[in-house]
Amino acid sequence: MSAPQWLRAFDLHRPPFSKELGDDELWVPSSRERVVDAIVEACQERGHVLLTGEPGVGKTCVLRAVRRRLPDAGFRLTYCHNATLGRRDFYRQLCLALGLSPKATAAAVFCGITQHVRELSTERVHPAFLLDEAHLLQQQVLDHLHILANYDWDSAALLSLVLVGLPELDQRLRLSRNRSLWSRIHTRVHLGDANPEDTAEYLHQRLVGAGRSKGNDIFDSDALALLHEATDGRLRNIDRAATDALKAAARRKLKRIDRAIIQRILREDDLD
Repeated sequence: MSAPQWLRAFDLHRPPFSKELGDDELWVPSSRERVVDAIVEACQERGHVLLTGEPGVGKTCVLRAVRRRLPDAGFRLTYCHNATLGRRDFYRQLCLALGLSPKATAAAVFCGITQHVRELSTERVHPAFLLDEAHLLQQQVLDHLHILANYDWDSAALLSLVLVGLPELDQRLRLSRNRSLWSRIHTRVHLGDANPEDTAEYLHQRLVGAGRSKGNDIFDSDALALLHEATDGRLRNIDRAATDALKAAARRKLKRIDRAIIQRILREDDLD
């Protein structure tokens, strides 16, 4: 099957802003590298992590970069993204993600997970549970997470929790009810909006990865500036607006995207 006309118009062999990328193709700007470093270091030190940020700023990209950086031999990363479950079903989900057979009762499920964590410790493997969308966690789950992280009278660091969510997660954890969990999280990182250089570099990397030899020569400087300003540098918004701009330019047989094209796309997308 031949590539769509809008891809051929810009010498691209695949959609440049698709989320279907392997970890080795992910792009993390230099301004985000310190966040990756902090999370990797926390896991290596067997600590817990809080990562917050607005939607689309690249939290999942950071987690995938962390997965790429941590060696398989010494770490077992388990990713859980359904945060709306009650305590028993939450632990059942975690069991399934770990490859364990979930039990009938909450106590049995919890016991199975903690026993698995102890077994990994004897194998010199440190597990890290990545809980995405953690701002949606039910309070009964938050009430129990600090118990999951407690081993040998709280003297053994056998597990790392990485809680990822919107900024309100930080506010929830600061409530007095959650102070037992909050006090255990020593690495607390907020992922802010990208800067204009990040946006330009992101476009360049994605276009090159899709086959464009000169990267973001497609977008002129005014178009880049407007695209960054309108999207706040949030990757999901950039992906959508940049793809629409490429398609619009191809329909008009243009080889260069200027500010006028971006303005029209933003109006249609209600981002202007």
